Amino acid sequence: MSSQKEHNRSTQRTAEESHPLSRRDMIRSTAALLGASAVAGLAPALSGQASATAAQAAAPLERRVGFVLSHEQFDAPQLVTYGRAAEQAGFDIVWASDHFQPWQDNQGHAGQAWVTLAALSQNTSRIPFGTGVTCPTYRYEPSIVAQTFASLSRFAPGRVFLGVGTGEALNELASSGGWGLYPERRDRLQEAVAIIRQLWTGEWMNFSGTYYQVGPARLYDPPAQPIPLYIAAAGPQSMRLSGQYGDGLITSPKELRDPMLRAAHTEGARASGRDPATLPILVESLVVVGGEAEARQAAELWRFQPKAWTKNLLYDPDPRSIQRKADTAIPLEEVYKNWPVSTDPNVHAQAIAKLFSEGATTVFIHSGQADQMGVIDFYGKQVLPKLRQPILVPNVVGLTEDRARQQITAAGLFVSYSDMQGRDKLGDLYDTVAAGTVVSSMPAPGAQVIIGAGVTLGVRAP
Repeated sequence: MSSQKEHNRSTQRTAEESHPLSRRDMIRSTAALLGASAVAGLAPALSGQASATAAQAAAPLERRVGFVLSHEQFDAPQLVTYGRAAEQAGFDIVWASDHFQPWQDNQGHAGQAWVTLAALSQNTSRIPFGTGVTCPTYRYEPSIVAQTFASLSRFAPGRVFLGVGTGEALNELASSGGWGLYPERRDRLQEAVAIIRQLWTGEWMNFSGTYYQVGPARLYDPPAQPIPLYIAAAGPQSMRLSGQYGDGLITSPKELRDPMLRAAHTEGARASGRDPATLPILVESLVVVGGEAEARQAAELWRFQPKAWTKNLLYDPDPRSIQRKADTAIPLEEVYKNWPVSTDPNVHAQAIAKLFSEGATTVFIHSGQADQMGVIDFYGKQVLPKLRQPILVPNVVGLTEDRARQQITAAGLFVSYSDMQGRDKLGDLYDTVAAGTVVSSMPAPGAQVIIGAGVTLGVRAP
């Protein structure tokens, strides 16, 4: 995964009421779901520290589909072209990986992400963009990160977000000589977030922490509009930190589905006095538009992924060594076994829908294929429209669950609802009083089902 996260799971975890959704509601919700281009900010006080982002909205969070610009695999000018193409194809948002070196030597690239984003700001007009993610603690000082993204926002007001994480040795240790065990990296990140937020206010500030001393200082050109700050997490401590100090969470599908990790994120959000349902969850989804041959080619470049957050790889500063270890220890089939691999747009749409139903609010499409323009074109023409065209569902009143599934599948619809334990449910979930009018009977008050052509766009728990 291109986002920077800590791996501490192996050491810490092992060592309704009915809510009617009318056709009008459905269309309105679907339009809000994926049609917006602005990133909504959140602005509660975060454990005594004021957030620089906009006020929380009471409305359900928008669902968006984004595209990953991978600096590990392509050079910066190409990525600007791909970002512009993603906007034209109808993607809602893009992120750029922020690397000093690629994960594996055979990936072949590692351009400066901030330069790419600056160029992208001048080559696009609508699409939000940011990093997935920046480590603001070793090779970058937090004050420089704050200044850089404030300046970016003045090129593209309202379109910039910042994703941050605790880093990897291949980026931090290799470039700066700085690196620590997870507790140090976690604490550094918490201090860095506080410094960035204070500087973004444009007011004079002083900060004296364990790792950073800043001030007296101010940003003379603060952000043109609030910048959402998302925190990447893969383990319980970082999940709690993200919930407490971030404007949203960046994670992977595996972690998204983990009840214990989601509970840690919820705990952090509540510790800051916020409702976790108001915090966006951004998830990266690796995909292949093609068959097994294409999947194997892409997997060769992303072979490290299944074990990326183990100490054996995370603490290794050398992409050549990481590649050798991955080639030895990780079969190719393990790399792509959970990726959507198909030329059928329904397969890709359903994979996105499933992530929405499991709690993701933004799904970033990441393909390791060389033909990025082909992937962008495929999604723009064949996948994204399926997620944005509301459709009526068949009448399944009085049918058994199996029969209801058959009817809905025959109509070209995909039905999915997963609770926090990951169980797939239908049962009383759909009850159609008349064809086209959906009543959702959820196990939690206020939950909503949103149906799109070919897919369930998502289930939002209250």
